[in-house]
Amino acid sequence: MTNESELLSNWQVVAASVTGTSHEKRSQPCQDAHCWRVLSNGVLVAAVADGAGSAALAEVGAKIAVEAVVERICQQDLQPESDDEWQVFFTDSLQVARAQVEAEAAVRGVAARDLACTLIAVVATPELIAVAQIGDGAAVAGGSAGNAIALTVPPCGEYINETIFLVSPNAIETAQFQVMREQLRHLAVFSDGLQMLALKIPEGTPHQPFFAPLFRFSAEAKEESDAKQQLESFLRSPRVCDRTDDDLTLLLATFFTSEALDNSK
Repeated sequence: MTNESELLSNWQVVAASVTGTSHEKRSQPCQDAHCWRVLSNGVLVAAVADGAGSAALAEVGAKIAVEAVVERICQQDLQPESDDEWQVFFTDSLQVARAQVEAEAAVRGVAARDLACTLIAVVATPELIAVAQIGDGAAVAGGSAGNAIALTVPPCGEYINETIFLVSPNAIETAQFQVMREQLRHLAVFSDGLQMLALKIPEGTPHQPFFAPLFRFSAEAKEESDAKQQLESFLRSPRVCDRTDDDLTLLLATFFTSEALDNSK
């Protein structure tokens, strides 16, 4: 696995998961998780998961899910072209992640719902971004001008705080799949704790003033540990915590062209 923030094959990634204030008050662990890799061919693979608050081992399920889906995507030799091929590609990866979560539940002698989590998986190249999503949270892309474009939208259930999880019946069959074939420079993937700040609800469109400075930060970040600390500080800031007490995960990625890299030296 790559480090938390690193420039590899023209991708710069900064990511963090922090414990929400409500969990801190109850001495609960952070139930969010994230994972990412940049392959030798320059493809970025990333995942974000949010463990169900009602699940006793939610943090375990979230960690297994992100690592399993990223590992499976990286193992596949398939080069999807059509939207249907991408759906088949992601369906396989989601099934592997679900199977590993269920296997861990069996080993521990608990129900799979005790490891319940949402899951967002992303594959990004300079030419496209493909996303699969089960449950809430969202993925947002940004152009070179910093404009934010929704890749996925949090599902609106019949009841408040209702969502679907990786181990839910028909979760994979009802997952969101999106392929955007554009040269998009920025990517943001986040758990549902940031939804009220990042998106206009209920339509789910990105809040441009929220993303513009984050995309700039992602592009300008230089030192690995400093960038991660700055992102964690932002997620723990009053600006964020006054609006949400949930666990928070934010993964930011910026793609640099060879020309941009040369100019930055």
